[in-house]
Amino acid sequence: MRNLRNSVQLIGRLGQDPEVKNLTSGKKLTTFSLATTDAYKNADGDKIEDTQWHNIIAWGKVGEIAAEYLKKGAEVCIEGKLVHRSYENSAGEKRFVTEINLNELLMMGGKR
Repeated sequence: MRNLRNSVQLIGRLGQDPEVKNLTSGKKLTTFSLATTDAYKNADGDKIEDTQWHNIIAWGKVGEIAAEYLKKGAEVCIEGKLVHRSYENSAGEKRFVTEINLNELLMMGGKR
């Protein structure tokens, strides 16, 4: 049960090509967005789609794999942990960010 703490699993499609940033420490950070869509029918019988966007961050080997093989629109299954952080922008306003720190990645299906 220890592995279930702060564990997030999602299946979705990339909203953009992964972006790699080289940090001053020498580490590489890979980021991309993931869209998950849920569909249901409302009281009138109309189909409603609800799309949620998730910010994904990946370090190390899993980040390198994501950057090399994933492209916008690719369907993936991910597992990671939820991370909340805050920062101040250039105007001095406090901003809050929720991200998923990627641990595992499974590429699904072929090219779209």
